[in-house]
Amino acid sequence: MQVRPEQLEARLARGLDAVYTLHGDEPLLAQEAADAIRAAARAAGYTERTVFTVSGAHFDWSGVLGAAQAMNLFAAAQIIEIRIPSGKPGKEGSEALQRYCERLAPDVLTLVQLPRLDFQQQKSGWFSALDGAGVSLRLEPIERRALPAWLAQRLARQGQRVMAGDAGQRTLGFFADRVEGNLLAAHQEIQKLALLHPPGELSFEQVEAAVLNVARYDIPKLVEALWSGQSTRALRMLDGLQAEGESAVFVHWSISEDLRALARGRAALDNGKPMPLALKDARAWGTKERLFERVLPNLAAQSLAGLLDAASLCDGIVKGLKHPLWPLDPWAALRRLVLMSLDATATPPAPRRAPVRMALQ
Repeated sequence: MQVRPEQLEARLARGLDAVYTLHGDEPLLAQEAADAIRAAARAAGYTERTVFTVSGAHFDWSGVLGAAQAMNLFAAAQIIEIRIPSGKPGKEGSEALQRYCERLAPDVLTLVQLPRLDFQQQKSGWFSALDGAGVSLRLEPIERRALPAWLAQRLARQGQRVMAGDAGQRTLGFFADRVEGNLLAAHQEIQKLALLHPPGELSFEQVEAAVLNVARYDIPKLVEALWSGQSTRALRMLDGLQAEGESAVFVHWSISEDLRALARGRAALDNGKPMPLALKDARAWGTKERLFERVLPNLAAQSLAGLLDAASLCDGIVKGLKHPLWPLDPWAALRRLVLMSLDATATPPAPRRAPVRMALQ
């Protein structure tokens, strides 16, 4: 059964499930969920703990199956943790996990920890068996739009809050910009505020003075901000990627691939196809589908042609070539390309003028 992370505490209070499956790429949330499950199990009398880490294709699954069944009248209730860092148990592991779930022993609580799983992995037989035998939690990074509320909730846990109204939202927005993409560091910055200031209201100046800039960015988030029209965030992410030593070539490739996809979608719309089919031609799925649906109506074919030409010039610059009309620095050239893309997607295309028909005399 799928359970949201915020529902875990209440579910644990009602009683323990036999199997808990944690999957996702957010280490702080995974650590907190696992700690909460272990604490609830210890309080319920599970005093022993065995950990198996599945590494490589030749892992011996018989040890896992044997540990779960090796119970007797004098044995204590135990926690069995199965960690699969790759998220791929393999054929033998898939069969072993399904057998494991069919033969769950009493007084055994199982905690399975996995990285982020794709759609196919979540539909696999082994994951379905784990999900059916207990509960599963998907632990994904907190999106930027949800980060201020998450920060406010965490501050409230330690008796702190920001000012009400716009001033408080400004403080939370500043805080979110400083810690975006790095929840572990965000957690540490929140704890720091508890050490520096007593419970109660925090001013913007107190947060500004205490919170370090520990944000981390990746290229998919940059292009998401770009096609969402979030100019300030996109430029901040571009600067952050440069500071973190990311490759300008990879950043350029991601933007250029999206521009080519948008060009395919725009051509499909101009040929009379409806938006769903145009997005299919653009090969836009998931989050990219939602972003392109916003962008395509505002992008004329002529604007896209200009952006593709600019991307071609920028490609040469990030690979060491020069152009008299463009900056020599690759990151400055990428900044210009990002600004051009933001400007083009923010301006709706001019409506087509209907042809003038002359009446016959």
